[in-house]
Amino acid sequence: MRTIAFVTQKGGSGKSTLSAGVAVAAQAACERVFLLDMDPQKSLTTWAANRHDENLGVETVASSKLPAALGALAQGNVTLVIIDTPATHSAASEAAMNAADLIIIPVRPTVFDIWSSEVTRQRAKELGKEYVFVLNQCPILQGNRRVQDGVAALEAMGGLLRPLITSRVDYQEAIRRGLGPTEIDPSGAAAEEMRQLWASLRRRLARVKLFGQPGSRAA
Repeated sequence: MRTIAFVTQKGGSGKSTLSAGVAVAAQAACERVFLLDMDPQKSLTTWAANRHDENLGVETVASSKLPAALGALAQGNVTLVIIDTPATHSAASEAAMNAADLIIIPVRPTVFDIWSSEVTRQRAKELGKEYVFVLNQCPILQGNRRVQDGVAALEAMGGLLRPLITSRVDYQEAIRRGLGPTEIDPSGAAAEEMRQLWASLRRRLARVKLFGQPGSRAA
């Protein structure tokens, strides 16, 4: 079983939306996925209730209960656990980072988000954890200066997964309907981004499991 956690100190970065989208894409790729919702807003829990999918479990869990929850899941047939966390440094985010094989730091292409992401990156380094950035909610025209500056900054800070995730209506519409982008429009651009993002995460997880320690963070 592999565990990933979406963690950042900045609100509005899209942790819950990415968690749901990656979960559906991974499930379609034959992963047995379980979601752990540590965010007090319980966005993933609400999304899953609208989904009505008995093959994609979700549970709200407190930081003190996380080790027991992961232990129970490891005894079953789950292959991938995705943890969503609050947008603050808290007991929940600390527990999630400690438990994760890979920490994913979503960042919007803004100066404030990039500055805030440094806090998460530094804590991941202190814990000796593998981490990677995902640049999220980018303008569709990704050649603009703001996006390119964001790419350069995150690559300099330790690594950036591809693809860049753009700001598209399909992401929010999928969440509203309890779906993933790969389901609402399987041939759409958002769906392809999620499939590529899961492929990048799967490769990174394979390296983490193989070497058992932080390695190259080249995407």
